[in-house]
Amino acid sequence: MLCKEIMQVIEASFPTEAALGFDNVGLLAGRSGKEVNRVYLALDATDAVIDRALEWEADLLITHHPLIFSPLKKVNDEDFVSRRVLRMIRNDLSYYAMHTNYDVLGMAELAEKILGIRDTEVLDVTMEGAEGKEEGIGRVGTLESPMTLEECCVYVKHKLNLGSIKVFGDMEQKVCRMAVSPGSGKTSISAALKKGADVLVTGDIGHHDGIDAVEQGMAVIDAGHYGTEYIFLDDMKRFFNEKLPVLDVMTEPVVHPFQVI
Repeated sequence: MLCKEIMQVIEASFPTEAALGFDNVGLLAGRSGKEVNRVYLALDATDAVIDRALEWEADLLITHHPLIFSPLKKVNDEDFVSRRVLRMIRNDLSYYAMHTNYDVLGMAELAEKILGIRDTEVLDVTMEGAEGKEEGIGRVGTLESPMTLEECCVYVKHKLNLGSIKVFGDMEQKVCRMAVSPGSGKTSISAALKKGADVLVTGDIGHHDGIDAVEQGMAVIDAGHYGTEYIFLDDMKRFFNEKLPVLDVMTEPVVHPFQVI
């Protein structure tokens, strides 16, 4: 199957037009006319990921985060991003990224289901989908039953299969309305507050982001950027198994990028 044919199937569900304006998605390196039999899925196109993709003899590497984000002014062997691009092209490995278009049309609903949030609405509306349906970043809704923030932390760790999280807020506070914004969600704090969330589950929360949210009456659970987004891997493998079962698909092993000691 040609790479461009696979792209058509992906973009029928996750059109590149759904990506936010700052983003860079689609085929970022390689040949659209390449014959593809093996697809490797990962969150980031690191050196180790490219190593494993090539060792497995993948024809197409698909990641959530785009390796080429800021414009490249040079492509040579003197920069670590350029070296990866050169290596993929040299080895005829096509490279495709699906970032905020997947966040809007896949990740938000997936996170909602995993965390068991009910009666949800879009946290930050970015587009109008089919039949006028609002789409966007994150979701906000109600938990099955109220719980303390401490109980909610345990719940989130269990649902996302995490070893640790960081939390801002009173552990005895009762929470019922939860917002979730996978990835880096500090820009979602104001939207979560406006929509009456008791707690926001996201990643990459800094000191001031967290304490300011608490001052305004909302707890924040920082489950990590990776910890809230690695769910992309199994979801996209399921997508390929359903839509393109003729392809062999391998997912990058789940390995959190840092350790808490």
